[in-house]
Amino acid sequence: MTTPRQASITRTTTETDISLTLILDGTGQANISTGIGFFNHMLTLLTRHALFDLMITARGDTAVDGHHTVEDVGICLGKAMLEALGDKAGITRYGWALLPMEEALVRVALDLSGRACLEWRANIPAENAGLFATSLGREFFRALCANAFLNVHVDLLAGDDSHHCLEAIFKGMGRALRVAVAIDPRENGGVPSTKGSL
Repeated sequence: MTTPRQASITRTTTETDISLTLILDGTGQANISTGIGFFNHMLTLLTRHALFDLMITARGDTAVDGHHTVEDVGICLGKAMLEALGDKAGITRYGWALLPMEEALVRVALDLSGRACLEWRANIPAENAGLFATSLGREFFRALCANAFLNVHVDLLAGDDSHHCLEAIFKGMGRALRVAVAIDPRENGGVPSTKGSL
């Protein structure tokens, strides 16, 4: 019987209090409460398309701004992903998606390389999507990459509606992660690197 690839993280600061559980080999079930409705929606989309199971309870100083909550959830999810992946034995490692969302078109490519890098070429058209500051999308992914040691490229190729643009990015990230974390039986439990480790 294989060991479940999952992790639970708690993080408490003067700005946020977060509990998060991630199951990599899930069914797309999300139970997410961050106090930021649009962010809940985006995380639910990512979870569904990655086929993770993700539970988050976050309380933050959202009366001040959403920044601390969004960034700290990214930190926690990154740490949980890194722990759940373990030594990365047998993973596919790379993942990518070209994903349309109505008029928006996004390309996401990633490598579970153990080296943190976010290349964000996504000029979201408006400063806000509803009550959500669109710049926080980048902050979330920056925190995720820094803590899971992911190499991620996000390119917004088309899009006029900020909600559609962010939705395509979160869905694309989910789809790319779904491929990258999957176990490839041809690896025979080896780490997909000529270095022998990631």
